[in-house]
Amino acid sequence: MLVQKRDVEAQNVEKEEFIMVRVATGSQWHDIAIQATSTFGEMKMVLALVTGMEPKEQRLLFKGKERDNDEHLHMVGVRDKDKVVVLEDPAIKEMKLHRSLATTSDIGASNHAISV
Repeated sequence: MLVQKRDVEAQNVEKEEFIMVRVATGSQWHDIAIQATSTFGEMKMVLALVTGMEPKEQRLLFKGKERDNDEHLHMVGVRDKDKVVVLEDPAIKEMKLHRSLATTSDIGASNHAISV
């Protein structure tokens, strides 16, 4: 009888699998490598480095659904070469717009006061 010796140590070591995910941000595409067991919140942190958008400003969509920060990629079915869409949170986008309008109106008011 032939018996095969198994390498028990190799079976006990967890293999961290990386996947390539294509991320669409408007008109741009970014390919990122991330662990399959990562969460969408961790993906947002990686994307913050690539896109310049803060994680709290991002909304991630996979298969047409917005995903929560604590959901794991592999648990919702994200696999190698899948696509994820990043949108800027409309509420934060609106706040930025209001801030920029307030800033420009303050500048306009100060310019007006100077010219009088």
